[in-house]
Amino acid sequence: MNQLSPRKRLWQFLEKSDSKWSFRFHYFIQALILLSLITYAIETLPNLDPDVAQALYVFEIFTVVVFTLEYVLRVMAAPNPWKYIFSFYGIIDLLAILPFYLNNALDWRALRSFRVLRLIRALKMVRYNRALQRFTLAARMVREEIVLFFIITFIVLYLTSAGIYYFENEAQPEAFASIFHSFWWSIVTLTTVGYGDVYPITAGGKIFTFFVLIIGVGIVTVPAGLVAASLSKARDIEAGEDS
Repeated sequence: MNQLSPRKRLWQFLEKSDSKWSFRFHYFIQALILLSLITYAIETLPNLDPDVAQALYVFEIFTVVVFTLEYVLRVMAAPNPWKYIFSFYGIIDLLAILPFYLNNALDWRALRSFRVLRLIRALKMVRYNRALQRFTLAARMVREEIVLFFIITFIVLYLTSAGIYYFENEAQPEAFASIFHSFWWSIVTLTTVGYGDVYPITAGGKIFTFFVLIIGVGIVTVPAGLVAASLSKARDIEAGEDS
């Protein structure tokens, strides 16, 4: 029986949660991701106590050290390091730590905007959560249908914007000054949000809105149905792989 090399064992430990320690490691990384996102939100509070700010910075250093070690180990253990580095997860892992080093290596004010990339850490959860992995698989299965759905949605948005402009432009020249101005009304109406900040006042516009709302119900439910069906298929695929 061939034994796995240390490199392959390390890669299996990092990628799979089929042992007690790898299972604990995956949950530790998930907890660290969540805590880092929470601390990022706390940092935005006004008049933050200096001691609290210092504690948050220390925790940020700890988080970056852990994520950096994880990234380095993945590069070392990957069957094809370059393939991992330029893969989706490799780029996410790099972006999760890059803002910290950029902001501390260079004292440029413009680089402070890179701190928002810390939110990329939320995407690291996909690797360590099986349900999220299933969602990713489901999204890949219906990506062509989703693209077609967005194309049709854009066409419908344009047609409804043009329609409401035709009915409401003379009555409300400021709210519906052009088809572009009417896009906001189309978005909130087709998504059935209905903020009420812009609404039709003419009889034709109200009748037109009635039909747009009916279409909007379908637009909201179509992607939900596609994702639900693909999630069911993804679960069956996982069940087949586990058996």
